[in-house]
Amino acid sequence: MICCKRVYEPHEESDGYRVLVDRLWPRGLPKDQLHHDQWLREAAPSAELRRQFAHRAEAFDTFREGYRRELAAHPEHWQSLLSRAAAGTLTLLYAARDRQHNNAKVLQDFLEDELERQGASSSPVCYAGEL
Repeated sequence: MICCKRVYEPHEESDGYRVLVDRLWPRGLPKDQLHHDQWLREAAPSAELRRQFAHRAEAFDTFREGYRRELAAHPEHWQSLLSRAAAGTLTLLYAARDRQHNNAKVLQDFLEDELERQGASSSPVCYAGEL
């Protein structure tokens, strides 16, 4: 299971493995006060993409498409999260105020799609278009 949670919300045991997925450290939060297991800066959107988005809801669809392209191009940045999610609860931590329009939600959807894609295969051979 993959969940998303703001870094400013309290830690709960049900959070499981907690990963900060922002490129920058959250404002006003001392490093020793965030309960997290990993900080995966590389899995965050590029600085250019973040600047273009600027947390504007009307720019979210374009941001989501761009971020998903970045993720697809660099599986080495997020691959380790798949085994964490398959083994138990994975909580993606983010600092944005908007709970629906943020990089953690895009990453959550991307990882869930990837888990479904990998789990749906019944054979390593693809026979698409041969029938």
